[in-house]
Amino acid sequence: MSSKKIRIQIFPDGQIKADVLGVKGKKCTDYISILEELLEAETIDSEYTAEYYETEQLEIDQEIHQPMTLYSWEER
Repeated sequence: MSSKKIRIQIFPDGQIKADVLGVKGKKCTDYISILEELLEAETIDSEYTAEYYETEQLEIDQEIHQPMTLYSWEER
């Protein structure tokens, strides 16, 4: 699994560019409001990277338990 990072660039004219890296799918957009609050900024333009169109694979470690039916075969 890749590490998740936010790269922030601040230009001399005050423009701020932020890139969310290592986050696949629409989850990357969750960071927009957080960045706006932290940077006291407003989003003017947004572009999606190739990661936006990818899906994140999750590893699930789960045991499956199936009920067992026990039969007793007794001689009569």
